[in-house]
Amino acid sequence: MRLRVEVTTTATELPWAKVLAPGRSLTYDLFAREAPELGRQLHAQGAGPYGMVPLGHGAPVFPQAKRRQGSYAVGGRGWVELGSPRFDLVTILAQGIKQRELLDWGGAAFRVLNVSTVEPPAYKSGRGRFRTLTPVVMKGTGRDESGQRATRQAWLLPTEPEFPVFFQRNLRRKAETLELDPEVSLTEVSWVGAKRSFSVGQGAKPGAPIEVELTGPPETLQAIWSWGLGQANAAGFGWVAA
Repeated sequence: MRLRVEVTTTATELPWAKVLAPGRSLTYDLFAREAPELGRQLHAQGAGPYGMVPLGHGAPVFPQAKRRQGSYAVGGRGWVELGSPRFDLVTILAQGIKQRELLDWGGAAFRVLNVSTVEPPAYKSGRGRFRTLTPVVMKGTGRDESGQRATRQAWLLPTEPEFPVFFQRNLRRKAETLELDPEVSLTEVSWVGAKRSFSVGQGAKPGAPIEVELTGPPETLQAIWSWGLGQANAAGFGWVAA
């Protein structure tokens, strides 16, 4: 499940460094005010056997904003989406957002107009197509063709041979984190967008938006839709189009 926060702003642009990064800070600030102990636990330890954080968010979307060279266009009416596969976490986020009139998104003031929930598709057939609005990031082994470790920051792009293996492993770990059926599989990567790097903490994380076809139990596919694809979803990566 996700929240769609409808907003309006008189700002006209965001620096690229402020497109995704404010979402994580906003999310943890909402938890600090509404459920501080749970927020600290998620931040420090994550959840489940892998310490994953079942939260995600997208970049702000302003359909009528005029494109601006060198920056991310905002302006007028738009929305920001936050989400989680866990209903209890979405409830906390909703409680916090409804207390706000303004969101500070990287120095731009977004006035809150409305908050609504968006349910995931049913995926009754056990098959779904997922297209992301933000880059998917994924780490690989960092080993070269001889098997030697070549780097510690082995970011994988969707076109690289290791990507499908690590991507599917990530999907199954998410399911196990949520105690759902982990028999979910990547069957096709049907589209890869342009590479882009975003700084959301220490250093930049590179990736690319993708469209994939997944098969698996409907409840697991719904949870993945609500969480996002790949790693670092709490930082805004891999957010799936509604």
